[in-house]
Amino acid sequence: MWLAAIVLALLIAVALFELRPRKPDQLVLYESGGVIRLRSGAFYPRHFSLAIPAATHQVELTAETACRGAIPVRAQLAITVAASREHLTQLVRVGGWQADAVSRAAQAFQAVVQGAVAVYTERRAIEELSGEALTAHLEQTLGAEAARFGLEIVALSVQSIEPADPAIAEALRQRESARILEETEQLKQQARISAARARIQADEQIALSEHELELKKFELKRREWEQEAALAEKRTEDELKRSRMRLAFEKEEMALLKSSPELLLLTPQAARLAEASQTLKNARTIVSIGSSDAELGYTLSRIFQRFLDLMESGKKQIPDQGPSQE
Repeated sequence: MWLAAIVLALLIAVALFELRPRKPDQLVLYESGGVIRLRSGAFYPRHFSLAIPAATHQVELTAETACRGAIPVRAQLAITVAASREHLTQLVRVGGWQADAVSRAAQAFQAVVQGAVAVYTERRAIEELSGEALTAHLEQTLGAEAARFGLEIVALSVQSIEPADPAIAEALRQRESARILEETEQLKQQARISAARARIQADEQIALSEHELELKKFELKRREWEQEAALAEKRTEDELKRSRMRLAFEKEEMALLKSSPELLLLTPQAARLAEASQTLKNARTIVSIGSSDAELGYTLSRIFQRFLDLMESGKKQIPDQGPSQE
């Protein structure tokens, strides 16, 4: 019993001394068959394992290179890396079996970044260099290179890339400022031209609309005139038709009176004349007949004259017969 208790106590002591709990921000590595593997348990033996931080590691570097024409160029970069779970063997090979293996591998990786920046700048002129193009180049070329160091690139940014000579950098800035001002002036000029063109088009549209409106007004007036002319013509035709009917009636009446003069005595005019001649002894009757039918007027005047003579002779005979009868 005592021996078992001693052995159990020794095992507990060894476990307490050897085993360590794995933290969430740690990667626990161990070697098996020449391959570095990753422990996933909650505890790990500290003498047979390597605990490295799983957090990211940021590297800031300044790359001194030259562009076309041997003009010195300075590029400032910031790269964030982390241990690659798929390439742990390469990480240990580059960074060693150390807790700061990620930091050591990142330091070694800076040389590769320097070389990639140099490859980009040496192929281009100073005017062609840009941070966006350099970032795209590094993202394309450094992904596979980082795996060789057991790292993976989390973030990569180019903070600046400019000539190392301040005079050249100032000249480039002035040129860029002039280009921006020129483009701004061109944009303003284009805006003014566009505004003027739009104003001219608006004026033309307004003029065209006014012209179309005038044409429509003229068309309405023309239709109104045509309607008025048609009404006037219709009115004239109706008046002419009535005049012709009246003239035909008068001609028929005149023809009837001409063929039968005795009918003239039956007319209202003749009756009024007879009545006037009876009441007014000294009255004189004037008959006016139009000159359109001279012959008919002359005939009618003779008939009236005979009628009046008969009336006067009748008046004279009546008083003479009265005393003789008495």
